[in-house]
Amino acid sequence: MADKESTVFIIDLGASMKATNGGRKESDLDWSMSYVWDKISNVVASNRKTLCVGVVGLRTDETSHTLAEDGYDHISILQPLGPMSMSGLKTLQPKIQPSKTTEGDAISAIVIAVDMIDTFTKKNKWKRQICLVTDVLGVDFDAPDYGYKEEDKPAVKKQNEETLKKLVDGCGEDARFASIVEAIDDMNEPRAKSVKPYKTYDGSLTLGDPKNAPAVVEVRVERYFKTHLARPVTASTVVVKEEQAGPSQAADDEQMEGVELTAVKQSRTYKVNDPDAPGGKRDVEFESLAKGYEYGRTAVHISESDHNVTKLQTQKSFKIIGFIPKEKYEPLLNLGESCVTIAAKYDEKSELAFSSLVWALSELDSYAVARLVTKDEKDPIMVLLMPYLEPNYACLYDVPLPFAEDVRSYQFPPLDRVVTISGQTITKHRLLPSDELSQAMSDYVDAMDISNYGIDQDGEPAEYATIDEIYNPAIHRINHAIKQRAVHPERPVPEIPPVLLRFAAPPTELVETVQATIDSLIKAADVKKVPPKAKGKRQREAVKPISGLDVDALLGGEKKGSISPENAIPDFKRALNSSEEVEQIADATKQMGAIVQSLITDSFGDNKYAQAMESIGVMREELINLEEPGQYNEFVRDLKKKLLSGTLGGDRRDFWFKMRWAKLGLIIQSQSEASTVTLEEADEFYKSR
Repeated sequence: MADKESTVFIIDLGASMKATNGGRKESDLDWSMSYVWDKISNVVASNRKTLCVGVVGLRTDETSHTLAEDGYDHISILQPLGPMSMSGLKTLQPKIQPSKTTEGDAISAIVIAVDMIDTFTKKNKWKRQICLVTDVLGVDFDAPDYGYKEEDKPAVKKQNEETLKKLVDGCGEDARFASIVEAIDDMNEPRAKSVKPYKTYDGSLTLGDPKNAPAVVEVRVERYFKTHLARPVTASTVVVKEEQAGPSQAADDEQMEGVELTAVKQSRTYKVNDPDAPGGKRDVEFESLAKGYEYGRTAVHISESDHNVTKLQTQKSFKIIGFIPKEKYEPLLNLGESCVTIAAKYDEKSELAFSSLVWALSELDSYAVARLVTKDEKDPIMVLLMPYLEPNYACLYDVPLPFAEDVRSYQFPPLDRVVTISGQTITKHRLLPSDELSQAMSDYVDAMDISNYGIDQDGEPAEYATIDEIYNPAIHRINHAIKQRAVHPERPVPEIPPVLLRFAAPPTELVETVQATIDSLIKAADVKKVPPKAKGKRQREAVKPISGLDVDALLGGEKKGSISPENAIPDFKRALNSSEEVEQIADATKQMGAIVQSLITDSFGDNKYAQAMESIGVMREELINLEEPGQYNEFVRDLKKKLLSGTLGGDRRDFWFKMRWAKLGLIIQSQSEASTVTLEEADEFYKSR
């Protein structure tokens, strides 16, 4: 494909284009122009000088073109062929208005368009295109393959349609004849942006050490990008140029028309603490700063000398360091964008050697691992080379690989067996899935398989949601909105095209099929609903085990509701869960409070402060859930008095400061509706007196 493209749009502006047909609410001209504006806005957005656009008006009231011959009346050049900008788009829009005449010949307009292209492109290599839009030829054309046919078509339109089809058929394989309805629906289909390939590496691909080994393979190669990550359009910050900005610059469309904008320049200033400087800080130059790297929340300083030691002194190279069988490679190791490597052009020796290497890898079902340095002093990367062969074509695709330090290995217990402490292996255990459960899970996973859920043109099963049919909504939706606002700034952004939402939700039939297997899986796994946790005065019933057994009685534990200092937090939670009366909650709170005070009193320094703080936090959380904030507030008020009075083993004000820092004071109304403490009272409580 040529890198330079020239397109001339021929727009029928005849009086008949004001008509509304096909049950539409907009005129034929406005409806057809939605396709033209989309194509032109794509050119504007690309901002490429090698994409040129021209517009010719057909059946216009006046005549304005470069051919001084008869038979070309009522044809006007509205936009000369050349690069298209946003200002050019705004200038063109008012010219697209229906005329008062029905005179004008479409074939003559095509001749003028051809002359425009020949004059502009001369004999250079360009891709040349002409797009004709007219209600006589184009609007509501028959499209059998698309499922559209106009009934009661006028004889003149039918004859002209056949004539144009013959003309298009004679223009070559790339010429296309279509109804405008097909063209408009097609413009919502996203198009992958193709960019001009450029070299990322040009040099030798070596196997072996050329300096120390006599038998070494060295091939001249070229490496290009194969895929690039696409990203949404980013926003830019602009301001009105200083010479145009006035003291009362308005922001509406009329006032901003023709106003030039300029990019915002950013500047940074660096300051350091200096008690002698005004304000306690002084400015420093960027050159006087030292490099540092963030390690957690700490800035680690690295001097220039140390930095030079850690930096590798690399040289441009592309070396194969090993091979790996294809079946041994895990695709999850792919790290980024892919590239393609081919033999150097016009080098027969390199082409033969490179082809032999690719052929050998393909025959052995193997991949090569290589170390690549694209330029001197650049960081090295590890890439995986994958062979690809076609008739008269051989290449190596590559993807980046992680280094050993980038791979994290995690060990998990096996799912099919239990290994005891003594080393005995058990395959039947309550924690292991049964055969019935394993089969139910397998059926559930198989039911979600969409690899053959689609249907091809012959009605046969085919892949569902192929890569070519899946688009990134974030990218294409933003582009769609930008183009709409550029052409019609007064209109709202249209709805999301259905093609972007095609795979946003699974098919209904698939959901129904999967739901049946989910029910079987729930039954096989014996999934049961967990009883809700008892909260507040409205839910005082003790939570009973599903088995119906009295766990406390079976364990032969201590008295129900008792809390031991050795297991204070679990005992406290269990006591609250089994409480049926408010008095039982108060008793558990009193026991827990006594344990907290004992921890503080017996603490040597602050060695037991962490345990006490954790216990207080649990008390606060559990009593909020039970809607009993008053009991916690009573406890914490008493605790503060004892801490500040020294009755808990001496001066314990440092523990009170920790409570203030952790916000373990009074429970206020915004935290629990049952609380009567206001925010002001809570703030006053934190003040030590």
